[in-house]
Amino acid sequence: MAAATGEGAAKEEPKTQFALREGVYRLMTLSEYTRPNRVGYNGQASAPVKVSFITLNDKHGTEDRICFNLGRELYFYQYKGVRKAADLTKPIDKRVYKGTLPTCHNFNQLTASAEGVLLLVGFTAGQVQLIDPIRKEPGRLYNEERQIDKSKVTCIQWIPGSPNQFLVAHSSGNLYVYNEELTCGTTSPSYQLFKQGDGFSVHTCKTKSTRNPLYRWLIGDGGINEFAFSPCSKYLAVVSQDGYLRVINYDAMELVGVMKSYFGGLICVCWSPDGKYIVTGGEDDLVTVWSFNEKRVVCRGQGHKSWVNVVAFDAFTTSVPNEGDDCVDMCGSDEDFNRHEPLQRTSLRSTTSQGSLNSSLVSYRFGSVSQDTQLCMWDLTEEVLRQPMGRLRTSTIISQNASSGAAAASKNHHSKANDAKNDHATVNHSSAGGSTSGNSFTQKFATLALGDHRHKDHEKSSSSSSTGHKRTISLGPNKSDKLPMLKTNCVKPMDESLRLLGTASCPRLDEVPLLEPLVCKKIAHERLNALVFREECLVTACQEGFVCTWARPGKVVSLSLVRYLQ
Repeated sequence: MAAATGEGAAKEEPKTQFALREGVYRLMTLSEYTRPNRVGYNGQASAPVKVSFITLNDKHGTEDRICFNLGRELYFYQYKGVRKAADLTKPIDKRVYKGTLPTCHNFNQLTASAEGVLLLVGFTAGQVQLIDPIRKEPGRLYNEERQIDKSKVTCIQWIPGSPNQFLVAHSSGNLYVYNEELTCGTTSPSYQLFKQGDGFSVHTCKTKSTRNPLYRWLIGDGGINEFAFSPCSKYLAVVSQDGYLRVINYDAMELVGVMKSYFGGLICVCWSPDGKYIVTGGEDDLVTVWSFNEKRVVCRGQGHKSWVNVVAFDAFTTSVPNEGDDCVDMCGSDEDFNRHEPLQRTSLRSTTSQGSLNSSLVSYRFGSVSQDTQLCMWDLTEEVLRQPMGRLRTSTIISQNASSGAAAASKNHHSKANDAKNDHATVNHSSAGGSTSGNSFTQKFATLALGDHRHKDHEKSSSSSSTGHKRTISLGPNKSDKLPMLKTNCVKPMDESLRLLGTASCPRLDEVPLLEPLVCKKIAHERLNALVFREECLVTACQEGFVCTWARPGKVVSLSLVRYLQ
């Protein structure tokens, strides 16, 4: 149990349903994936449980497959969703590793077929394996002798549109580009500088023949925790242990945007379906929404009591441009964005099948899971997006109007809103010189860094305090689980102004809207590590080793029918 849950929270049983405006989401207990013998968490240190999906097409239609890691094991199952029970006795493929643990994985959707699929797997010791869990042929190993990088693989992904190139991020702060058809060599690669910019540098291998890695990106001053490509595949968002979100034009190798966490490292990142916004989460226990086009933080969400491990947008309850519109790709320049803005406001529609959203308004739904074992759901609306930066926040903004909430969740929602408002009032009172009595460590830290002094010396001191704070107050894994802080001499320093509180890249808490979640529910006994939104359900995974399916409203099948379909 995460330390942030406390003695009282430890006695609370996980919820099996929660209500939003479109209806009630329910846990499908028979659709749970784990070890076949259902042996749960044993308390030993292990890599986070991650989940990957792939959709395969054959003459019978489409079928889904699921992959998840658990300790030293890697499982590959047919995924039956909400309509059929999981058969844990018949995995398509199962692998058990010795000496190293799988940490992350990613399918190549571009080359996938019913006959075979390519799956990348990263490991704690730095190696990368390419396997085909359908053909079950011996896989290829990259960085096998750990000559390229000895640190843990934190994120791995196929490059969009490429059948054979992939990116691998490490806790060393390095990001490598591989070609799955090339070898890695038997000696440590020698690098030469290719390009350099604020906070990053790009290197190539000095070899007579082409070999892996094709490129080495050195980003920031700490380990890379996650990266994500934009929907248009042009931009790469990277979050690091140094607390920075960096957005890079991948092909041009140029930095196009930066955001700084309130304090501590950033752990997770996700793009909105239209590419206009990026959501991050991390050791400040907050979710932060950053505008790609305006290059500023537009709001923060407070609801979790410990480090936020995953953030994800729900494309099925988000208003997005019509597929025929010219403004579908919002990853262009600021000029392109401004030119399309009038069309964008009038052509949005809801893709949800559970409830109706006003098609004339912008509305984004995203979720987050944390080490506090809680799932939070958020709505990002025009009311929030239109708020100017720098205003003094006098109240919080609830991410859903109470009148539109589901009746079943109304009482609980208002109770949480009142509690949160009391906590937020404590933050404002504290920054004006009052005492603090809230339980949130983010709020307690706010009393140290959000005074009325606006001088640069004070801001530098606040920034320095926030950097050190994550090591002593923010709740999370044991010290042995934390990523190392690295100093890199070959990286050009960031502009010092970007490190200060009060800038567009890191506003004070009272300078941007503060969101409250639609719901915030404890759904597991151990910290949560995965959140995936699908058309009929959402999928979560916890450190205990259980991958759970939550049926969307109207998609629940009775237990008797599930057993019959099985």
